[in-house]
Amino acid sequence: MAGHSKWSNIKRKKAVVDAKRGKVFTKLIKEIMVAARMGGGDPEANPRLRSAIQTSRGSNLPSDKIDRAIARGTGDLEGVNYEEVTYEGYGPEGVALLVDALTDNVNRTVAEVRSSFNKRDGKMGAPGSVGYLFDEKGQIRLSKDDVDYETIFDAAVEAGAEEVEDAEEDWLITTAREDLYQVNSALEEAGITASEVQLAKIPQTTVDITDLGAAKKIMALIDHLEDNDDVQTVWANFDLSDEVAASLEEE
Repeated sequence: MAGHSKWSNIKRKKAVVDAKRGKVFTKLIKEIMVAARMGGGDPEANPRLRSAIQTSRGSNLPSDKIDRAIARGTGDLEGVNYEEVTYEGYGPEGVALLVDALTDNVNRTVAEVRSSFNKRDGKMGAPGSVGYLFDEKGQIRLSKDDVDYETIFDAAVEAGAEEVEDAEEDWLITTAREDLYQVNSALEEAGITASEVQLAKIPQTTVDITDLGAAKKIMALIDHLEDNDDVQTVWANFDLSDEVAASLEEE
C-alpha cells in the first residue's frame, strides 16, 4: 500500500491526543500563514491555502484563528515570515528520516534538529542523503463515517487518483503530486469534504521493525523531533510488525 502503515496509524492516534492539548494548532497556523503568503489569502484562488484550511478544520482549529493566520500571512496583520526547510538523517536500525520544518530562524532550528538526532541514537545527514528514498505524493484522508467506499472510489478514480486505501477509521486517497489539488477540488464538487489534505513523502521501500525495543527507540526520536514547534512533519521509511504495533498501542 502506497501511504498506509501500522506506524502511521499510531502516529495519527498520537496526533489526535496532541490536538486535544492544542499542541498541533501551532503547526496548522504556520502552514496557513505560509500558504497565504505564497499564494494570497483567497482560498478559491489558492489551492494550498484551501487544503490547509480543510485540514485545520478537521483538527478543530477555531475559525477565528484560521482568519488571523490568513491575515498574518498576507500582511494584513503583523506576523512572522517562516521559511520552509527539510532536514535529512538516520534513526536507530538505519531508518531514514525526513524532517519538514517551518522556521523564522534556520540556525536555531538546524541546531535543535541535530541535537534531537544526537540525543536519540540518530545521526543528521547531508542534504540528499536520504531524500531519494522517498516519493512525494498527494494524500487525501476522509472519515468512513462521512462516505462509503464505492462513492469515494468512483469519485477519486474519475478525478485522477492513483489509489484508494482502507486506513482503519478513514479512507486514504493517494494522488500524483501535481494532481492533489485537482482531485480534492473534484471531490468537493461532488459534495465530499476531506478531513486532511497534504503533500506526503512516501518511502519507496520500508525497513521492517520486529523488535519492541528498537521500535521504542525510533518512536522516541520521532517524538523528540515533533515536539519541536518548528517541525511540521517527520517522514520515515519503516513499518512495524503486528506484534510490535499492538504492544505500542497498548502503552
